[in-house]
Amino acid sequence: SENGTRCVLPSSSEFPEGFFTPQERKDGGIVIYFIIILYMFLAVSIVCDDYFLPSLEIISECLGLSQDVAGATFMAAGSSAPELVTAFLGAFVTKGDIGVSTILGSAIYNLLGISAACGLFSSVVSRLSCWPLFRDCLAYTISAAAVLAMIADNRIYWYESASLLLIYGCYILVLCFDIKINQYLMRKFSPCCTCFTKAMEENAEQQPLVGWRDESGPLIRQQSRTDSGIFQDELDYSQLSTSLHGLDEISEDHPNVFTMPEADMKRILWVLSLPIITLLYLTIPDCRRQFWRNWFMVTFLISAAWISAITYVLVWMVTIAGETLGIPESVMGLTLLAAGTSVPDTVASVLVARKGNGDMAMSNIVGSNVFDMLCLGIPWFIKTAFITTSGPIEVSSSGLTYTAISLICSVGFIFLAVHLNGWKIDKKLGTICLVLYLVFTVLSILYELGIIGNNPTRVCGN
Repeated sequence: SENGTRCVLPSSSEFPEGFFTPQERKDGGIVIYFIIILYMFLAVSIVCDDYFLPSLEIISECLGLSQDVAGATFMAAGSSAPELVTAFLGAFVTKGDIGVSTILGSAIYNLLGISAACGLFSSVVSRLSCWPLFRDCLAYTISAAAVLAMIADNRIYWYESASLLLIYGCYILVLCFDIKINQYLMRKFSPCCTCFTKAMEENAEQQPLVGWRDESGPLIRQQSRTDSGIFQDELDYSQLSTSLHGLDEISEDHPNVFTMPEADMKRILWVLSLPIITLLYLTIPDCRRQFWRNWFMVTFLISAAWISAITYVLVWMVTIAGETLGIPESVMGLTLLAAGTSVPDTVASVLVARKGNGDMAMSNIVGSNVFDMLCLGIPWFIKTAFITTSGPIEVSSSGLTYTAISLICSVGFIFLAVHLNGWKIDKKLGTICLVLYLVFTVLSILYELGIIGNNPTRVCGN
């Protein structure tokens, strides 16, 4: 730093050189980058809709998970795979703070930006439950506070990174006993909490345990989720599968991905996306088809790997496009790059919200942030405990105070907004979250540029 000005490396330093020179990009080559960016958005939506979410659905069936628990665990882990890769790159390859900056920098977008997208892009009003949102927000607040406390002295020790793993382990333990904890809290706090009272009234109209059913397929154990509404109206898992993907009837096999749609616009998109459809068809087993149904874990893992690869290319293209347009580094990190790394979370959450599964969408949004904190803990622990055991990892904690305030306020605001909106996801909630996100982003940009506070930054070498 010079004269109190913080020097940050340009984002492009974390990626390979582009295939055009700066002058060629300014002369029109940037159009190619924007075409690739749009195509990567299309590719992520295809992976999520055709492979990632169907595999998640079968995992939920086999383990008897409710929609919010599935969203907070497997869905969050799969859609946050790019952040995990980024954290490992930051710890072992680039030796920089890319993992910390990417995960903490995109936290507000994950909470407010994706919530806004779910509300604005969904034509279905989804009901939300008290306990899943409270559980995930509390876990995220604790994990975020732990990370911020660790990097306060610019050093990470092995026992500090191990504590992150312990926090996530406790979170998973709570999810394992989620139904019992939920029922206890509803009995305990229903007199003083209207949302718990409402959940109790809805539950009184339903069977306490659905049990086993045998109507349209093999016997699958159904676990009652009293607070999520996933089995309301006695939906069984087969019907849940139908509702998630908009099928009108349960068929023995799923239509081939090469079947051309009937609508003109969908037909054009299908033709444009045919290369990526073919590539995914050849590399990922389609667990929606009867032949590959038992390969759902392979589908889940390979689709998560594809999501990471596509997101890497997407963020790479966005970074070069931002530099070509002359967007300041701090502004690009808080907007374009934050949104780019969270594209899988956005697409997956919007897709399930459009099917009316609000609890799964919100649990994925907040649960992804909890998993992101684990993404920092794993590479930090491996490096401090097994590789560089002689000393701690050095990290930068510039702007820590503002980051801490922003994270805590964003969690509080999203919980308050949902409560005031009647515990439902609709366009009103989407508009509120969008306004809050814009306010936080503008304040963050002003802080990074040194206009407010005392944190001026410049790109190293400029």
